Amino acid sequence: MRYTVPDYYNHFKCTADRCEDTCCAGWQIMIDDRTLKKYKKVKGPFGNRLFNSIDWKEGAFLQYNGRCAFLDENNLCDICSELGSEMFCKTCRNYPRHIEEFPGVREISLSLSCMEAAKLALGGEAPVTFLTKENEKEEREDENFDYLLYDKLLDVRECIFRILQNRNINIWTRISMALALAHDAECKIRNQSLFQVDDVCTRYMREVSAERFERKIACYRISEEERYTYMKEMFHIFDRLEVLKECWTEYVKGLKASLYQEGEVVYADARRRFRREVLEKKHFTEHLMVYFVFTYFCGGVYDGNAYAKMQAAVVSTLLIEELAQGLWKKQGERLSFMDFADVAHRFSREVEHSDDNLEMLEQIVSKEADFQLKNLLRLLG
Repeated sequence: MRYTVPDYYNHFKCTADRCEDTCCAGWQIMIDDRTLKKYKKVKGPFGNRLFNSIDWKEGAFLQYNGRCAFLDENNLCDICSELGSEMFCKTCRNYPRHIEEFPGVREISLSLSCMEAAKLALGGEAPVTFLTKENEKEEREDENFDYLLYDKLLDVRECIFRILQNRNINIWTRISMALALAHDAECKIRNQSLFQVDDVCTRYMREVSAERFERKIACYRISEEERYTYMKEMFHIFDRLEVLKECWTEYVKGLKASLYQEGEVVYADARRRFRREVLEKKHFTEHLMVYFVFTYFCGGVYDGNAYAKMQAAVVSTLLIEELAQGLWKKQGERLSFMDFADVAHRFSREVEHSDDNLEMLEQIVSKEADFQLKNLLRLLG
């Protein structure tokens, strides 16, 4: 079995009662069948409490005022205090780890929905690298798994990482190239020309590619004033997603007003300053893209929609940047690293922790004209 994690993975440590936004509140916590069986065997007063504080039909902890029934006033878990951490359900034991499983492979990321994980994922100065280790555990081959497609997606993803982390090129050109690479590779895959994917990767990795690519997409560039209309429309994505935490709706509404209520000229001037003073001085955008691509791209081996996952990565990054710009403007054109990490973590809590939201986002970006390659390239100028 091979395990792959980002280089900051082992630096994670849960802050427990010092957490700024506890993971034990604000969403439904599902319990795996094995742990439910354990809970049924607990005797005494705490066993009675378990029985009465679990929705056994749904397989989830009950909530009171949006908080898990076992979260105490100090934001600590009563199950852990009473029974020990070995009685955590799989969800609580794994979080904020997100595991993507492939035959013989486990890829583990730390979800941005955890504030402490978001700080690690977004705060590094150096490009993120990935660590791999293997153990002797072997899995039987899955005859239904497309190993060749998976290998090609790994190759494409590695090229995407190299492009996204090439700091000799401005970040928006890097994202444009990575998006176009994923698009062209997907065309070869859909035409059942898997072996031509290597040629696509080679073409994008040539030293002169960035300069040629810049010239090629120059016709798609739009002004910041024109960008105003596109991004204001993109914000409607939030209206189409399930709301997990009640305060999210007002949060988005407030930042939307901060961004767009004064019109396109004010927006454009603010956008230029925000890019210059925040985005171009830090590596937030690069780290966001690497995070989303690592977490989701190769999952396309199961549904044949790797490019849709790349589109979703770009749109998610654009929306997080836009939310951050709204907060920056609302705070008198000030934005700390913690502010940016908080924006990313709030977005992740709402979007990444709902299967319905992830599916809806992929459907929107893959099927609607506003999110096709040429239109996304317009926003990345």
